[in-house]
Amino acid sequence: MNKGFDLSGKVAIITGASRGIGQAIAESYAAAGAKVVLSSRKQEGLDAAAEQIRANGGEALALAAHNGDKTALQGLVRQTVEAYGRVDILVNNAATNPHFGPLLDAEDSLWQKTIEVNIMGAVWLTQAVVPHMRRNGGGKIVNVASVNGIRPGRLQGIYSMTKAALINLTQTLAMELGIDHIQVNAIAPGLVRTRFARALWESDELQRQFKERAPAGRIGEPEDIAGIALYLASPASDYTTGQVFVVDGGMLIPNI
Repeated sequence: MNKGFDLSGKVAIITGASRGIGQAIAESYAAAGAKVVLSSRKQEGLDAAAEQIRANGGEALALAAHNGDKTALQGLVRQTVEAYGRVDILVNNAATNPHFGPLLDAEDSLWQKTIEVNIMGAVWLTQAVVPHMRRNGGGKIVNVASVNGIRPGRLQGIYSMTKAALINLTQTLAMELGIDHIQVNAIAPGLVRTRFARALWESDELQRQFKERAPAGRIGEPEDIAGIALYLASPASDYTTGQVFVVDGGMLIPNI
């Protein structure tokens, strides 16, 4: 393996890692030599994902933590440091989208839940890991945003707003943490075949429209996101920070 993409000796926390994009990222990091800490709300799914990584020769720890619970996330980082002594990489991938409909019809509770999980969870975890990264002499933070953060998704207004905020958070943190040799970048996936996006890709009509518009001619798979996530976690990206990498099969090309 090119040493620029070697994660040997690194410790990575990946949220939303029991399935989909988060699981694919965790598997790619483990294959590159990292010790990976998988987190999501439910322990059962995490255990299965961690066992799969171990079966393939990787090292994985499964720690359940709700991404909208500051205390739980602080505990996640504390347990990671207790187990492995450090944190080098953070992937803020966990997200929720409880409201599908007109923006102004959403109850306040849905706004609060989406903001807490999608924005504050990333803030709280970043606050918890940065002191450890500073002690290590640097680190990598990868925020999984969405193309909806660049161009709002129809009937997904709250989710889109939180992903736009996550992109701005990425750029702000890149400015503030650059002096600490911590690179902060975001990935903006398009439509990916995950359980989270099932309502979209299971619709024959929506999938047909997407395939017609996307130059790639297909929807994405979780593994399509793992490659750029590996780059952003590795020494290969040491001079890359504050950027948003769109991985959408070409959907956002203007005038398509």
